[in-house]
Amino acid sequence: MLGGAVVYWNIAQQPQQGMGHSMGASDTSDLESGAPIVEVSLPAELSDRAQMRKRAYEAKCAECHGKNAAGQNGVAPPLVHKIYEPNHHSDMAFVMAAKNGVRAHHWNFGNMPPVEGLTDGDVKLIAHYVRELQRENGIN
Repeated sequence: MLGGAVVYWNIAQQPQQGMGHSMGASDTSDLESGAPIVEVSLPAELSDRAQMRKRAYEAKCAECHGKNAAGQNGVAPPLVHKIYEPNHHSDMAFVMAAKNGVRAHHWNFGNMPPVEGLTDGDVKLIAHYVRELQRENGIN
């Protein structure tokens, strides 16, 4: 199934400054197809709620956005990336992307289709999991 729970972006590829912290899209030209785009540090321990959120992410988003939201080269962008920080893309942006799909505008992965079988509440839970990963990786 194609689809992830959040927004795809498509701007000119720019070198990444630090791990996922440049506002530009990461340069993926040296990565194999399907390889993770960023390295994601995981919290030492996830709460029971975070585990539930992770399972929802894995069920509906990981196929495209990769394990731990690290993205997959040639498939979909990483969600643990400065582009998706809360001040730039609110949790509602995640909801709208899953519900309606998104036209590509930061990354070169093409348009994101709507994700079937997710409620707004499901996407909000998934967004909270992504936010936990982002915070662990210095994206606030």
